[in-house]
Amino acid sequence: MNETPASGRIPLRPGSDGRPYIEAELVVDLLRAMARTHRNLADDPDCDLLTAAAAIDQEADALSVNVMLHTR
Repeated sequence: MNETPASGRIPLRPGSDGRPYIEAELVVDLLRAMARTHRNLADDPDCDLLTAAAAIDQEADALSVNVMLHTR
């Protein structure tokens, strides 16, 4: 299965400096989703912290791409 990363769906807002920003409430939601994922992975014997870190890296990569697209 090839899911769209959640961070790719986070809306970015331009700041007065022209850089894209994420609303604070969305950052809180993203952090809570990460915590929820870690709790879910804790019960899976086939997953470890490296698996969780890889998932977070994928989300960070997707968010970086989204930022680059908004700064063109």
